[in-house]
Amino acid sequence: MSEKNLKRCQWCGDDPLYVKYHDEEWGRPVFDDETLFEFLILEGFQAGLSWITILRKRENFRRAFDQFDFHKIARYNEDDFNRLMENEGIIRNRLKIRAAVTNAQAFLRVREEFGSFSKYIWGFVDGTPVVNHFKAMEEIPASTPLSDKISKDLKRRGFKFVGSTIVYAHMQATGMVNDHVTGCFVRAESLEHGARRC
Repeated sequence: MSEKNLKRCQWCGDDPLYVKYHDEEWGRPVFDDETLFEFLILEGFQAGLSWITILRKRENFRRAFDQFDFHKIARYNEDDFNRLMENEGIIRNRLKIRAAVTNAQAFLRVREEFGSFSKYIWGFVDGTPVVNHFKAMEEIPASTPLSDKISKDLKRRGFKFVGSTIVYAHMQATGMVNDHVTGCFVRAESLEHGARRC
């Protein structure tokens, strides 16, 4: 089957950047803290915006936020805040920028307690992706009781911009849940990729 005829989840449309993200990242289990942190921060910046907007600015975000080095971000000061607020390549939202710093600090505390953020977050699903069987995009929820639970716990630990909808988007992006619709060619690949446990 040619690349053009492959069946994908409808949400990625035909934008090359979105298609690449869908095919290579979305729903594939992520266990390393660096990538989990990047998605956590990007999902926070995405609140109220489209994900494609974030994807188009992703490289700008990486450069602006020291490649999402949570150790460095946790130490950001007012000079860093002002530098980021002047950066036209990212989303210049005061609350979201400050939340990124707060979240880096909370992220480090979780790592100290659990050994890694990965062990903490994947512990909510016993280290194995939740596999859903949705046939159409319209069936996929914006949040679930599990994302409600994780959101509540993250907030308790001091994280910001981690409402249930954002958390569920994070779970989808990092493969904690597999929401590729049945028939999507990536579904089987991501299931196979997620066979190992953290």
